[in-house]
Amino acid sequence: MRPTKQNTNSGEISPGIESKSDEYISNWREEAINGGSLRHVDLRNGTNGWASPPGELFNLRSKNYFTRRQKSPAGDYLLKPAGVDWLRSTAKLDNILSRSDNRVMNSLRRAHSLRSISLKTFVFAINLQVPGREQHSAVFYFATDDPIPPGSLLYRFIHGDDSFRNQRFKIVNRIVKGPWIVKKAVGNYAACLLGKALTCKYYRGENYFEIDVDIGSSGLASAILHLALGYVTAVTIDMGFLVEGQTEEELPERLIGAGCRRSIMKKMRAPEKEKDANWGNYQHGGGC
Repeated sequence: MRPTKQNTNSGEISPGIESKSDEYISNWREEAINGGSLRHVDLRNGTNGWASPPGELFNLRSKNYFTRRQKSPAGDYLLKPAGVDWLRSTAKLDNILSRSDNRVMNSLRRAHSLRSISLKTFVFAINLQVPGREQHSAVFYFATDDPIPPGSLLYRFIHGDDSFRNQRFKIVNRIVKGPWIVKKAVGNYAACLLGKALTCKYYRGENYFEIDVDIGSSGLASAILHLALGYVTAVTIDMGFLVEGQTEEELPERLIGAGCRRSIMKKMRAPEKEKDANWGNYQHGGGC
């Protein structure tokens, strides 16, 4: 599996060297990246959208963490960014990748239909379920065109049981820009085992894996979130997702996917009038 290279100057995803036979693969990902309900924007100057911050911004456990307690920049991601959605619904959205109207999986299926051989692309999604009068989901999509190496920590996580996953699924985040009350509540840089702090559900399909994180399962997490939303008019957050390394053999830690930067987002409130956009009983939330 080839790590994803990031262009740290522009924040854009580096396409690398592709042959003409890879054209369909790159086209489906481009469609997925640019077709979401959150716009793909410039890392440094974009607003009301998302971009991919360089992995070097995240400090993870290094190879000698257990002997020297050292952390080091994360480096390249294991998977490639494939879009972000901000969705709202009357009910909590579970197992989004299994839906017949999921735009990312539909883009991939169209790419499959245009090619005479089977594509091996694997999609990994993290669905942060935000409670409220209306249910919202912030969905981060990642993908790889290469097989996930058997025996690797990520492979064991995908094919393991929920007990193993809950002990390992971690988020790291950085508050890049925001008022002091958010930094006070969350911290400028924080790491958390989401599987232990919140209720997580895991769904594995033939060519996908999804983690649904119920933020409403923790009163403290819900309180911090609503406190932040009550005060924030603009915030920039870098988020990275990984499987925690708990033995020397599992180090150094690697980010599963791009720590998606929600660049200078307005308060997380969907527009009063929205187009259904053929997403069944849920709707695009547009720019937050």
